[in-house]
Amino acid sequence: MTKVKDISECKHPCSRKTRALQRQIKKTNVKEKKKLQGSIKNNLIGEKLLWFQEQIQQIETSLTPAVVEELILRYLNRFNEELEQIAIKHSIGNRKNRQHASREDIIKLTKNREEEEFKTCGLEIPDLLNTEQANLLRTWNGELRYLPNFKLKRYTQSFFKSKI
Repeated sequence: MTKVKDISECKHPCSRKTRALQRQIKKTNVKEKKKLQGSIKNNLIGEKLLWFQEQIQQIETSLTPAVVEELILRYLNRFNEELEQIAIKHSIGNRKNRQHASREDIIKLTKNREEEEFKTCGLEIPDLLNTEQANLLRTWNGELRYLPNFKLKRYTQSFFKSKI
């Protein structure tokens, strides 16, 4: 791919060469933006997989639907301690502004969104009921380049009610 030249080299702002350079710069900016969005999405999925990996390392038995449902409920409540700490900080002292307000808002939005997903369309997690996928998750070293090896499945609350 050719390197993007500086637009200031062009003689006229409306020339064909200037427009071509502007299109090329815009195209590279869009590519970089999409690449950044993809890496952010992979990081979020990687964090979710790491959380589930830590939890299933402690479980020696096979993963049944009841165990997976318990894991999902623990996953949905993973921010409860931090919210309690923020609430304690709010109760101490007479402050006019909310300390840690942005973090609290982000946590509440994330928690509400994930709970709503679990109740409706399903929360996307690794397929823990498949023994091959569970073993793959247990042995995963945390590298994001291995994310395509995992099969993610959406589990709903009604799925677990029908299984139990």
